[in-house]
Amino acid sequence: MRRNPDTSPRRTSPVRRRVLAGGTGLAAALALGIGPAAPASADSAGLDELVTVDAVRGHLENFQTIADYNGGNRATNTPGYDVAANYVIDQLEQAGYKPEKQSYDFELWREKTDPVFAQTAPEQRDYVEEEDFLTMTYSPAGEVEAGVVPVDTDGTDSGCTADDFADFPAGQIALMKRGTCAFSEKVQLAADAGASAAIVYNSGASEAPEDQDVFSGTLETEGAIPAVGTSHPVGAELAAAEGAEARLEIDASVEEKTSYNIIADASGGAEDNVVVVGAHLDGVPEGAGINDNASGSGALLETAIQFAELDAKPKNKVRFAWWGTEEEGLIGSTEYVAGLSEKELDDLGLYLNFDMIGSPNFGRFIYDGRGELPGSGTPPAGSAAIQKLFEDYYDKQGLVTEPTEFSGRSDYAAFMEAGIPSGGLFSGGDGVKTEEQAEWYGGTPGEDYDPNYHTAADDIDNISWTSVEQLSAGMAYAVESYSVSTLPVNGRVRTLDATESFSFDKRGEEWVR
Repeated sequence: MRRNPDTSPRRTSPVRRRVLAGGTGLAAALALGIGPAAPASADSAGLDELVTVDAVRGHLENFQTIADYNGGNRATNTPGYDVAANYVIDQLEQAGYKPEKQSYDFELWREKTDPVFAQTAPEQRDYVEEEDFLTMTYSPAGEVEAGVVPVDTDGTDSGCTADDFADFPAGQIALMKRGTCAFSEKVQLAADAGASAAIVYNSGASEAPEDQDVFSGTLETEGAIPAVGTSHPVGAELAAAEGAEARLEIDASVEEKTSYNIIADASGGAEDNVVVVGAHLDGVPEGAGINDNASGSGALLETAIQFAELDAKPKNKVRFAWWGTEEEGLIGSTEYVAGLSEKELDDLGLYLNFDMIGSPNFGRFIYDGRGELPGSGTPPAGSAAIQKLFEDYYDKQGLVTEPTEFSGRSDYAAFMEAGIPSGGLFSGGDGVKTEEQAEWYGGTPGEDYDPNYHTAADDIDNISWTSVEQLSAGMAYAVESYSVSTLPVNGRVRTLDATESFSFDKRGEEWVR
């Protein structure tokens, strides 16, 4: 998972204290007006105190051991994933839960060898994977060497209509600019016009990296012709070159696979106001994935274990979920939401997401429930209240927080698209820490929040335990609070009518358009 958090602060005078030093529990929930009618016992500990960093660390160490003995990773459809899932299930059963596996079928796309992309005329230039280009996921295999034909590259809707391909010379490579329509539409229209391959280059709409650099794109389902995405400079160079020719070599395949989520309901609580709390369990093939996302999975597991020990009975049903196949395009969570009936959707009160909470150069980021950041779209009604709960919690600890975009890059996407109020916490990915953020959080300015993101170095030795402690405490606090009342979020009875319909531009790691 990858995000670029907004860097605008919520506070200007940060005070650093340990989140667990005072613990807030239900006493703070009562102060927020969302607690039970009768106050909790004065000497009872809140869930945010019961979920300790040492216990979460133990789960992360176990996930590391599982990866070490199972091919070095916990990626979907590997022994590492299955053993990690067995560990979660065993821990839940010991805590009194009856976890279930929810299976689903999906198409697993894999690139078998390194792709080749080069300009062969009027100059010879070999482009560099990840710097200049990336294969779009679900691109089919193919070897193509042909002329490059720009397709309406002066507009923002390049390659979005069949008219753009009028008189397109069959057998040539279609060059299109990123814009308003989905990559899958562009590539399919190019194939329909007889193109042998497709190149989509970044928009260049501004000098910002997101408009200039190479991007990770997806066709969502297996495409008809080979397709790559490139940086703006590469695409602009090809568009301007007279008589441009290029060579593409892609070796990839799609296989039908089956995987599963793990779902566990806590006992008690209203079945028609379900609080869903989720983290993805799978990692990437490159490594153990301890920050991404054993950190969220381990904290969620310990929260579930300790939640079962609370004396107070929940008023709302709490459902804990460990999603599968997130790294392949949010498949597990998407399949879960797609499989719900209209009544079951209506019964969901809210969704909380925790994906990467131990970044070594961390920040304290809260999902932008107000929809104030440019990439957030319009979150479902009630999401702002979730954001405020987290903000208030950390304000009471004297800790700075910042919003991060709801950009569709993690498992909240399907819930939000279904109109479910959503929120959560994030410690940062490949965004760069500023000098000001280093004053608030510590760490190193000018470096990524997680320099080890999606690499073999994302292991137990590269985790901020301060971040794990603080964000897992916030997770636990929110779970306990919403088990008591969701009044500020949905007034207890949720409707989808108040939610503006929208869809994300991203599906997990890859851009959709």
